[in-house]
Amino acid sequence: MTNEPKPTTGEFWDGFYRERDAVWSGKPNAALVREVGMLAPGRALDLGCGEGADAIWLAERGWVVTGVDVSSVALGRAAKHALDAGVSDRITWERHDLATWEPVGDYTLVTAAFLHSPVDLPREHILLAASRAVAPGGMLLVVGHTAFPPWSQHAHDGEAPLPSADELAAALGLRPHEWTVETRETEGRTATGPEGQPAVLTDTVLTARRASD
Repeated sequence: MTNEPKPTTGEFWDGFYRERDAVWSGKPNAALVREVGMLAPGRALDLGCGEGADAIWLAERGWVVTGVDVSSVALGRAAKHALDAGVSDRITWERHDLATWEPVGDYTLVTAAFLHSPVDLPREHILLAASRAVAPGGMLLVVGHTAFPPWSQHAHDGEAPLPSADELAAALGLRPHEWTVETRETEGRTATGPEGQPAVLTDTVLTARRASD
C-alpha cells in the first residue's frame, strides 16, 4: 500500500470550490456592511476573499481593493463576478498562501472574514501580519465562528475552542496606546447549509482602529 501525498493548501481549496458552481451566497458579510458602510473609501485588503463578494461590495462603494486567496478557482470566479459588476478596474486579485505571505504596504482597511480551514492554517500568525498592514488611522476587521457549522468539514470534537473577540484582541497584542477596539461582540444569525440544512450560528466580530501618527 502506498501513501498518497497530502494535497497542498491550494490544491485542497481548489478541490473544495470545484465541488459546486457557487460555494457562497454572493452577498457581502453582514458585519462588513455594518462596520464599514459609513467609512470613507480608501485602500482595502481582503484576506481569504473566496469568490469575491466582500471585495466587490467594497469596490462598488469606491474602495480600491486587493483580494487575496490561495484558490485559483475561487479567484477566477471572483474576477468574473467583479467584471459582471463593473468594478474589475478597482480590484486586484492575488493568489497567495496566507500562511507564508506577508502583505506589502499599508491599507485603510484590512478585513478577514471566516478565516478558518480544515487543513492547517496558522490563523493567529496570519492575523498578526494583517494587523501590521493597517495604516495609521485605519481599521482591522475580523469575523469568525464561535463554533463550526454542523455541515463543515472541520473537526468538531477534541479541538480547542475558537477564540472570543476579547481573546483574539489579546492574542494580537492590540495595545491601548496603539489601537482602539471599537467592536468586540458575539452575534447570532440564521444560516442554510449546502444541502439546505438550517442552523443558527454565532460569530465573533472584532474591529480595531490603529492610532493616527
